[in-house]
Amino acid sequence: MNRFQTYRREWFSNIRGDVLSGIVVALALIPEAIGFSVIAGVDPKVGLFASFAIACVSAFTGGRPGMISAATAATAVLMVTLVKEHGLQYLFAATILMGVLQIAAGFARLGRVMRFVSRSVMTGFVNALAILIFMAQLPELIGVPVETYVMIAAGLAIIYLFPLVTKIIPSPLVAIVVLTCVAVFSGMDIRTVGDLGELPSTLPVFALPQVPLTFETLQIIFPYSAALAAVGLLESLLTAQIVDDMTDTGSNKSRECIGQGTSNIASALIGGMGGCAMIGQSVINVRSGGRGRLSTFVAGAFLLFLILVLDDLVRIIPMA
Repeated sequence: MNRFQTYRREWFSNIRGDVLSGIVVALALIPEAIGFSVIAGVDPKVGLFASFAIACVSAFTGGRPGMISAATAATAVLMVTLVKEHGLQYLFAATILMGVLQIAAGFARLGRVMRFVSRSVMTGFVNALAILIFMAQLPELIGVPVETYVMIAAGLAIIYLFPLVTKIIPSPLVAIVVLTCVAVFSGMDIRTVGDLGELPSTLPVFALPQVPLTFETLQIIFPYSAALAAVGLLESLLTAQIVDDMTDTGSNKSRECIGQGTSNIASALIGGMGGCAMIGQSVINVRSGGRGRLSTFVAGAFLLFLILVLDDLVRIIPMA
């Protein structure tokens, strides 16, 4: 298969499925990106701009079609001390260096070591992430109105039962639309996406980090950058392998390293934090019908469209 055929297959062989699944992922990315920004101790727009940039850039440069990359909890927790002690501009500088280290890992073909990771390690990784995701949701389940539990039950029912009716429209998208309408028209007093933080109202602006270009700066950011690069690549490559298994297709792990690095550099240059592949959103994407690079690009592009154009609608989506 020549390069043009590969490009066409990866981008346009599943247009309807990729567009619909990308929309589902974009809706799910908003509360997560805001939440991860809170974890890192930065403004919500830092996580939202990061998710937009990382998803869109990795759609072109990544090695695993259909995998979703954005701001993540795994990288956010490593940024807390740096932001607290040195400020946001040092985070942007550390994210750029993180990207450079990941690109270097790609050219060194370190992605090949993934073939030596055992099935038991991947199983443990997936189960641990499932537990962390569940634990992260617990605050939304404690001390909330009874209506919240009703909405959660209704959402789960739609997600698991709607595919029995039709699989043309992804069931998570149906759940979000239906439950938002129910919450609005019934006047339920439940938490919404707008309660998590203020959404950005302008496009991101290209800018270099405002830090001194000295060896002292390098000493400050390098330990954080190395840790971010390692954790980001580990989660990204494991997620890529999981998506490989789910779709019964292969992917270029070394290209994925380069793609992750490029995405993180792009994120920092528009005021975003570092990120990596997201196993939860990648699984949602695949199960909603996403297979190609178009799904990843749509997720990032529609995310930006949502927060800038449809922000009034996004704010009323129930957290449940």
